[in-house]
Amino acid sequence: MEPDQLNPEQLQAVRTLHGPLLIIAGAGSGKTRVITHRIAHMLDKHIPQNQILALTFTNKAAREMEHRVKELTGRKLTNLTVSTFHSFGLQILREQATTLGYAEHLSVYDSTDSQSLIKESARELDMDFDSAEIQTIASLFSAVKNGQRDFEGFDENIQTLYREYNEHLKLFNGVDFDDLIVKPFELWTNFPEVLQLYRDRYRYILVDEFQDTSLSQYRLVKLLALEHRNLCVVGDDDQSIYSWRGANYRNIQEFERDFPERVEIKLERNYRSTGNILSAANALIRNNQNRKSKQLKANKAEGGAIEIHYPENETAEAEFIVRTIKALFVRENRPYSDFGILVRTNSLTRNIEMALLQDKVPYSLSGGTSFMERKEVKDVVSYLRTLLNPADDIHFLRILNTPRRGLGKAVLEQIYRTSRNRGLTAWEAAQLLARPGHSPLTNRAAADLSILLDQLSVFRERLGSGIGRKNAEIVRDLLTDIRYENYLYEENSSTRAAEWRWQNIQHFVQFLSDWESDSQNDYPALSAFLNRMTLDNREDEGEKGRGSVSLMTIHSAKGLEFPVVFVAGVEDGILPHARSVEENQEGFEEERRLFYVAITRAQQKLFLTCCQNRRTQKGSETCTPSPFLQEIPPHLLKTVENYDTFQQGEAEKMFESLKKKLGI
Repeated sequence: MEPDQLNPEQLQAVRTLHGPLLIIAGAGSGKTRVITHRIAHMLDKHIPQNQILALTFTNKAAREMEHRVKELTGRKLTNLTVSTFHSFGLQILREQATTLGYAEHLSVYDSTDSQSLIKESARELDMDFDSAEIQTIASLFSAVKNGQRDFEGFDENIQTLYREYNEHLKLFNGVDFDDLIVKPFELWTNFPEVLQLYRDRYRYILVDEFQDTSLSQYRLVKLLALEHRNLCVVGDDDQSIYSWRGANYRNIQEFERDFPERVEIKLERNYRSTGNILSAANALIRNNQNRKSKQLKANKAEGGAIEIHYPENETAEAEFIVRTIKALFVRENRPYSDFGILVRTNSLTRNIEMALLQDKVPYSLSGGTSFMERKEVKDVVSYLRTLLNPADDIHFLRILNTPRRGLGKAVLEQIYRTSRNRGLTAWEAAQLLARPGHSPLTNRAAADLSILLDQLSVFRERLGSGIGRKNAEIVRDLLTDIRYENYLYEENSSTRAAEWRWQNIQHFVQFLSDWESDSQNDYPALSAFLNRMTLDNREDEGEKGRGSVSLMTIHSAKGLEFPVVFVAGVEDGILPHARSVEENQEGFEEERRLFYVAITRAQQKLFLTCCQNRRTQKGSETCTPSPFLQEIPPHLLKTVENYDTFQQGEAEKMFESLKKKLGI
């Protein structure tokens, strides 16, 4: 360890190992350094690594934390648990599956899978909902599971659907994301002897980004920590921006009530941003009433003013942003990875993407639904996984009734029961059941099942090992044969939505076609393509963004920083977002926190844009600057009209810069 690199507050946080500890870590205050040094100090003090549990919210953050602790200690630390909340919950459920009545090899349903299962469960009950309604129901079910609300105000049929959905999950030996937190809590509550096992195992608990924990996550951690009380939570209520997914910044107040003997330490020294950027952030956030008092203190020079531009419309806004990036790229010899463009909603990225493409500026986009996570793409992948490996029960069961072919819950139950009783795969069980007159299924269901298996067998034979350069052609034929395009139009009430989903399928097949026709590809196997697509989809955003401008929502930018930041659409109705303010009485303060997070991503330069007019579905509308701009002292803001890529004499400078970069 290197304690000389820590300021007094950081050092106190590192050395306070026993009892409850609340660390209020302001933006850019070296939070990760404190956490990793604290774990390293625990190990130096001979606390066994298997007694330490560190929880955070993303796999990337968990990996970084674990890597830095290993670097600090020079040890392998194979028994140290650094995990996301959901991964930790899954670990518990896998270890205790039989206690809760599950079989081994639990399947985890993501949000897309859960919504599909809700829709399927609704069909079993002769209910019909469109995609928007299914999303609303999924959000309700999530809130009910997490104890955020009940079914008050909803039809009794919705409660019946909730029970049916959970029965389906259990039938498939599956759990959804909410179950990964709720089920371990139920387990520990109902089986005190199991809780004691985990209390004895994890005596020192550390929670990162505590302001982002939901009530159910805090209840889980609290239950685990109550005996030994060595619970350290690290967070900043000013950066709580995820209430829409259950985050509750008031958990800090709950922690204070539950652990009155706590030690509280504030980290207010900011090592990220210039003085002017921090002055703007402090002035903005102090307008929130429900917060712990704190003041970020700059460790850097004052820096330049925050520059604000008022473009005519969203096209001019995008052009200004790209022109400014190109100008700074040349003038200050900055790599494109220095630039972050932040927006309140995904809908604002389109014009910016077009401007970046037009000017050939490399960029990466994050914050939207990943291509491989789209339901229609996952459906096709499930077909291909089944053709390659019929023993893959999860993917086979997913396609059994997709598109709908009369193979509903009763057929699934019979396949599941047969496979369990006879020790067969789902595919093998289905083959036994697909014999009209010799099956417990109805003749119609057995015949429909037989047709599907014959259909799949034909394509299995055509595909063979999946090694070759005609896989894309086979996939196109498969999609035609199963009438998948028709299915999309039947399933989506909006023709536009169906067209969009079919377009995604076409893109997927084209990706496959391009990949297998590449002469540099010496192993054109379908399995290799599917594995590559899956791995590319899970690749760290940080890796994707090297050498390119980062375009993302403000929510996605949490935890990141850039030397130069653009915040687009700083307008009333966008930031703060009209819907968020209307839906929630506390929405205005959360929107202010969101703007605060956006501002504090900037290290050196910060640009804000506010359109005079913006096109919406209703046509062109006049824009009003965000009321948050009035909360920033005027002397910290500077209005700019334009950023020319080149000024007089700069063309020569650009060529000299390019020569240096190219080594000429």
